Amino acid sequence: MLGTLYGLGVGPGDPELLTVKAFRKLKESHVIAYPKKQKGSKSYAQKIIDVYVQPGEKEMLGLVFPMTKDPVILEQKWSETVESVWERLQEGKDVAFVTEGDPLLYSTFIHMMRLMQERHPAAAIEVVPGISSMNGAASRLGLPLADGDDHVAIIPARDDYDAMKRAIEEHDCVIFIKVAKVIDLMLAVLKELNLLSKASVVTKVTSDEEIIWKADELQGAELEYLTLMVVRK
Repeated sequence: MLGTLYGLGVGPGDPELLTVKAFRKLKESHVIAYPKKQKGSKSYAQKIIDVYVQPGEKEMLGLVFPMTKDPVILEQKWSETVESVWERLQEGKDVAFVTEGDPLLYSTFIHMMRLMQERHPAAAIEVVPGISSMNGAASRLGLPLADGDDHVAIIPARDDYDAMKRAIEEHDCVIFIKVAKVIDLMLAVLKELNLLSKASVVTKVTSDEEIIWKADELQGAELEYLTLMVVRK
């Protein structure tokens, strides 16, 4: 019997936002797979589940996902990662791949699932949804993301002034993820549209490292990767 690969959404940061089903799968699975940082520090998803998994209780399978665009390196590392998980599945072990937020929303698990399906069609894969950082931000900010007939967009922020401006103009609410690298551009767009006061920025939402920023204090700021911006008109 093959084991099952579970894509396990563990929420935006607060361990108490783990679903009951995700908690059960953590306890039942033989192996916990998690994104592993090359420098050895704990990944964000691993920190979230730390309170639920005792050292030595499970096999902890750290998987390195290189931050590079080199196709040769990417193919090699991803191949190693998929085969490492497949090896456990062949042994009849269930593998819970933990990911912050939801496994099917801008998650590393998406590529893992696709490659596993492509290379090992016999693999059983199940997804346990999780609370996203967008939902976490709405809760922490006390800000409805949508009401009535509102139009909402989730957009990776990028270095394209016109596209970012158009996204704000065309929607009632926009959640910009990966905003840290283009924060000055985003601030310039908001200033032009006179919407600076309508923007909220949150880092590591709901976690014990959470920071909520005022948009007008972020000019030139260096923000962490797990930062998003909510623009609600």
